[in-house]
This record gives sequence, structure tokens and C-alpha cells, in this order.
Amino acid sequence: MAFLDRDGVRIYYDVQGSGPAVLLSHGYSATSQMWARQVEALKDNYRVITWDMRGHGQSDSPDDQSLYSEEATCGDMAGILKELGIDKAVVGGLSLGGYMSLAFNVRYPEMVIALMLFDTGPGYKNPVGREAWNKTAEARAVAFETKGLESLGRGAEVRIAQHRSAAGLAMAARGMLAQFDSRIIESLEHITVPTLVLVGAKDEPFLGATDYMAKKIAGSHRAVIPNAGHAANLDQPEIFNAATKAFLADLELI
Repeated sequence: MAFLDRDGVRIYYDVQGSGPAVLLSHGYSATSQMWARQVEALKDNYRVITWDMRGHGQSDSPDDQSLYSEEATCGDMAGILKELGIDKAVVGGLSLGGYMSLAFNVRYPEMVIALMLFDTGPGYKNPVGREAWNKTAEARAVAFETKGLESLGRGAEVRIAQHRSAAGLAMAARGMLAQFDSRIIESLEHITVPTLVLVGAKDEPFLGATDYMAKKIAGSHRAVIPNAGHAANLDQPEIFNAATKAFLADLELI
């Protein structure tokens, strides 16, 4: 257990194992706890770094809305790696964590060995689609403001999460879950690192996004986890871990 001080905002992270670095980012309103089975499976061969995004889990929830953004999140990821003396890592995440992994590759491509994108999407080119997404993000924010942590939801990755601040989650929805342009989706065809695009077979909202990313990212590997929903790593951990291990093994990092 450790904390990184980012201009007065403490960001929680954890490191397990040794070897090539693998940075895993959780989904919105989840925490690093969602990766427990993956850490256990990978730590014998890899240095696995998990962390809580600002507004989530054990990380701080600053009162200033402007401190919640894609830029701040990617900066937190880079800051953790630099704090650990890591120049390059395999960068992966689920849902919001996958989107932020794509954003990290745009901002810090020199630090990315490979990408692992789990049950996620690349955002929207169509402003109408983006507006609909942002209305959902705003609704999540309002729910946390009015009902507190009781509005966390029922997703497998959320049920095991423990948070300190409903207000932090509300601000994270407005500044990190919401999207403001099409830069990330437009970056897909420029990705040059090996990429795993994985989705649960029952995660219907993200099946199309997975297919789109697999087609746009040259040489990407697509994997579908049977009998799994949005939290494919929790629904079918053994199958998920096998797919992840196979992808990492092909990188020949060890």
C-alpha cells in the first residue's frame, strides 16, 4: 500500500510481484480491489500495479471539480509509474479504465509497451452519441449527490468496491466519465503497440465498441469471454486470466 502526492491530492496504489510492469485501471465507481484475481495470477511473472482513481476508493476526493479530468487521470497514471522508476509498462483497464488507457497512450505513447482494453469503448465521433453518454454520466453524478453511496449500483466490480466519498464519485462522473471530444476514438488507427481487445459475451452495450476497436487497431487481438458480462474478469476469472496471460506471453517480455 502506497500513496502518490499529486499536487496535494493523494493517489492510492499497490504493487505486487516482479518483472515487466503491468498497470491496471479500474472502471467508474469500482476500485483497484476488482483486480485481486488478476494480481494473483500475474504477480509471479510481472510487476502488477493497481490503483484507485481520484474520487474513488482510498484515493483523495478533492473539492474542486476542475481537478477531475482525463488529463489529471493520465497524469496520475504516469506519476505512479515514474514514482516506481518505470519507463514503460503494459497499460490496461476495464470500462473507464480502458478508455483512460487509450487516453494515456495518446498522451504518453513513449511509456506504453502494449494495451489491454477490457469491456470498454473509445468514445464517440458523433456528438449526438457523446451527448447521450454525458447525460448518463450526469445522471450518475446527481444520484451520488442525492442518494450517496447507496446509488453505487449492482455491477460485480462495484459490489466489492469500498469508497470514502459519494461527492468524489459525483465529480469523477462529470470530469472523468463524461467525454468532451473525439480525440480518443480518432487515435485508434494510429496505435502501433500490440493491443488486446477483450469483452464479455453478455456485455451487450460494449460488443459493438469492441468490434470497432478490433477493426481500427492494426494487428489487434480480439477475445470474447463466454458467460461473462461487463466485469468479465470477475465473472470468468480463469478464462479471463488465461487470455491475458497468453497475450502477455506473446509479447516476450520475460
